[in-house]
Amino acid sequence: MIPKLHYISQGNSPKEHLENIQKACTSGAELVQLRLKNVSDKKLLKLAQEARDITAHFQTRLIINDNYKIAREIKADGVHLGKSDTCPTIARKHLYTWQFIGGTANTLQDCEALIEKEADYISLGPFKFTETKENLPLVLGLDGYTAIIDVLNTETPIIGVGGITLEDVTAILETGISGLAVSGEITRNFNTIRIFNEMLNASSAAEQRYTFE
Repeated sequence: MIPKLHYISQGNSPKEHLENIQKACTSGAELVQLRLKNVSDKKLLKLAQEARDITAHFQTRLIINDNYKIAREIKADGVHLGKSDTCPTIARKHLYTWQFIGGTANTLQDCEALIEKEADYISLGPFKFTETKENLPLVLGLDGYTAIIDVLNTETPIIGVGGITLEDVTAILETGISGLAVSGEITRNFNTIRIFNEMLNASSAAEQRYTFE
């Protein structure tokens, strides 16, 4: 079961990424993604191991961005693969059976391809403009989410990502999105994790009531 809230690490230095992961874990994050760009594999391995030590202490799940080999080596819970990264089918052959794979999508076709390749969850975005990502693809917004979710009809969790704030949550969930990946809003105030979790869990409780009636 993939947690509904993903914290994507942010920071001005690798050390700050780790400090923010610790703060996220302390504040109740169930899953964090270590997202470090432009560091060597050797350095990333060391930082990923430190992140694993932090998250293990809090029993928080850890996903490594991009690098499935390091995800395997440190026994992270999974890997998140961008559109230009390794194909999920190839990564799957190298990972432990219990490790999960997430993929980035921007279009309906991206989503369908990831479902075909048996990704465990799909990050669909960007919801709106965000400075955390270079070469930002087409912004989807609520209309984009609704259009894609309506056609998809899948059991694969679809996670909204890209500049999401607390004010967006209710409207995003109404589109059929099942979870959220958040970076900036949480990094600015780690207390928002509790509120995000409450809103996401309230939505799943509403789904259950609807299912059982």
